Amino acid sequence: MLDLKITNARLVDGTGAPERDANVGIVDGRITEVGEVTGKATRTIDAAGRLVTPGFVDIHTHYDGQVCWDKQVTPSCWHGVTSVVMGNCGVGFAPVHPGDESRLVSLMESVEDIPGSALHTGIPWGWESFAEYLDTIDTPYTLDVGTQVPHAAIRRYVMGDRCYDDATDADMQSMASLTGDALRAGALGFSTSRFYGHVDVDGNLIPGTLAQAREMTTIASAFERLDHGTIEIISDHLNEDDELAWIESIMRQTGRTVTTLAGANSGRIWEFAERVAGDGLSIRPQVGARPASILMSLDGTINPMKIFPTYREIMREPLEDQIALLHDAAFRERIKADTPIKYRNADARRFTTSYGEMFPLDDALTYEPGPNDSIEGIARRSGKHHLDVLMDTMADRRPVIFFFGGYPGNLERQRSAIDDPRSVFGLSDGGAHCGVLCDASVPTYMLAYFTRDRERGDKLPLPLVVHKMTQDSAGVYGLTDRGLVAPGYLADLNVIDYDALALEPPAMVYDLPGEGKRLIQKARGYAATIKRGKVTFENGEATGEMPGGLIRGGAFA
Repeated sequence: MLDLKITNARLVDGTGAPERDANVGIVDGRITEVGEVTGKATRTIDAAGRLVTPGFVDIHTHYDGQVCWDKQVTPSCWHGVTSVVMGNCGVGFAPVHPGDESRLVSLMESVEDIPGSALHTGIPWGWESFAEYLDTIDTPYTLDVGTQVPHAAIRRYVMGDRCYDDATDADMQSMASLTGDALRAGALGFSTSRFYGHVDVDGNLIPGTLAQAREMTTIASAFERLDHGTIEIISDHLNEDDELAWIESIMRQTGRTVTTLAGANSGRIWEFAERVAGDGLSIRPQVGARPASILMSLDGTINPMKIFPTYREIMREPLEDQIALLHDAAFRERIKADTPIKYRNADARRFTTSYGEMFPLDDALTYEPGPNDSIEGIARRSGKHHLDVLMDTMADRRPVIFFFGGYPGNLERQRSAIDDPRSVFGLSDGGAHCGVLCDASVPTYMLAYFTRDRERGDKLPLPLVVHKMTQDSAGVYGLTDRGLVAPGYLADLNVIDYDALALEPPAMVYDLPGEGKRLIQKARGYAATIKRGKVTFENGEATGEMPGGLIRGGAFA
């Protein structure tokens, strides 16, 4: 007797193989049969020709605090995700000395744009070691949660206020010991950031950014006697010989997989990955569905209207009152007559004044505008003043997207990188950048846009995209029990109305602890999401089932 049977599925099984018609049988949270499956079941879901895939695995999230209060792990759970990995970019909440918790909160707030009020209010604290943190978050969820030990927290714990300085040999050994303890307790890996955009509230580069190569190789020694653990390295230096040399040294020293973020200027990492693969070493450049970007809006963290003194007079008024004034002709003339405030930070100046690089998010939510779709381009085509176009956009509550790193006018670089077998799909930043992003929605975007709706360039094959978001991403963190629809694998599945699958527009909500705000984005078209054989979401609504839990590293080696 089966617990659950899915019939008449249009199955894309996660291997990258072409879709096929099949039924799926499930017992005790595992897939037992795929194919004809004629036995009876306690419950049968007739997929009626809908797409059936493995549950999606998101390896780049920042739910480290949110899992303490949100057991659904939204918004990832709304987009077919059944497993997440957090503790990315070198930041997290353990280990921590009692009384030092606020320092880790301030790091997460400044680096990942998560409201500190939400983290202070929503996190119960009480732990010191990484193992104690894991025990605290070892609770039921709608999906599975795994995490990495973060370099910044380790450095702060060992070095205190010296954590911005060079580490001594004793510091390095202590960090290696703590990393080993965390891995043995169940950490899925270790993460570090060497990215100059990651600064704390005082403007300092976060602890570990300038760590010497010897510190990194010493910490990596913690992996040598273990058979699990992935190393994530966020770096601005992936085109430099010295950086690649110590990364290669760590790979040879440990034999562990390394994943790095591959941005627009990370060209050499692909050649490097190809070269070391010949020696059986694995480095997986991590790519996302979109280039690095932000969404700007009246109620977001970044609002391009704030540079105008006239707007600053009303910016604390209720949103509807602001919108009414933005429609008012006299108010608009005052704005256009203003002398804008000039931000000292070059990036801040650019994304508030470069109207040729500001793109109103279109109705189709393509996130792929052309050059004529910018504020400046619309003004030129319509004969309007560019600030009238900006105020129209803001008053319509339409987000403005700004790309970093030189947007070439299309997403061909993203498509090509995702298509590369050396890459791994990630960078959703689920749970982070609450006031400027909601890229936790990218599984839905990848299916609906990149495999079905894209017209500005080639699409990606559906089986490839499903593979990249399931078996391939799971394998990077050694999660070998999921990501495939095959006998013996976890019954983590999605039943999707592929033709109706669509994103909803981003929306700002104030549902974090302490009334903190975040951008969310929902989806239409998920008929069912199934975790360990239990239906957790049905037609977009939570069922109340909580079959997920903490993933402890080493369980799948």
